[in-house]
Amino acid sequence: MAGAKSEGTAPGREPRRAELGLVDGLDLHAQYHFERTGGDFFDAVRVGRRVAFLLSDIAGPRAEAGPIAAEIQDAFRTSAADFFGDRNANLMQGMELLVQAINAALFKAANGLRFAPTMLGCYDVQLGILAYINAGGQVAMLHDSEGARPLPNVSMPLGLFTHLTYEASMQAFEPGARLLVVTKGVTESKQGKVAFGADKVREVLQRSKDKSASQVCQDVLEAAQGFEERRFGISFGRKKVVMREDMTALAMVRSF
Repeated sequence: MAGAKSEGTAPGREPRRAELGLVDGLDLHAQYHFERTGGDFFDAVRVGRRVAFLLSDIAGPRAEAGPIAAEIQDAFRTSAADFFGDRNANLMQGMELLVQAINAALFKAANGLRFAPTMLGCYDVQLGILAYINAGGQVAMLHDSEGARPLPNVSMPLGLFTHLTYEASMQAFEPGARLLVVTKGVTESKQGKVAFGADKVREVLQRSKDKSASQVCQDVLEAAQGFEERRFGISFGRKKVVMREDMTALAMVRSF
């Protein structure tokens, strides 16, 4: 479902490059695979002892979704600083306010409805706690001493309702715990009619012990690419153009 671009959204504008990496024992990395043609984008920002991140899949081709993503990124970075800047700010409440601000920015930038499954998280490096909202049900897997399993609780996607409220969830991150989130381009990669699916994402994460966040992302993207037989194509006379869905992964690893 896609709305027209708003007059305030600069055409051709793209989100700025995210600054990810190792922060006080937290390794955070996200990675695109293939040339981007759609609306996948990620961002992360450190605010004091907290690290906020998002991974979104905005409906529409990149020419439309890119400027919208840039507006969302502006709202994300400004609001994260506002809601988490105070060291005594409530992590859960801040996450709920953050998702509302991003949803409002999405509606404004898209000038209406724009389907956008989005995973948002804020990790407190001192407490080892992640507050998150999985708006739209992107596949999010957690691996810790209890094994690899889906991160619970899924909410409605962003971009569908202007005043919908979201309830944050909390997950403790023990040393060695790791999170892997992927967009639908990964899970919907196919061999014939069989999709790569969430189970294979879980299997990749299960084998990821002692690997960096960047290697976890690389492993799942390569596994999805190797799984698929081919991408769909469109013929223009004698020329066939292969169309690729964006494939993006985000991994978070607590090293100590």
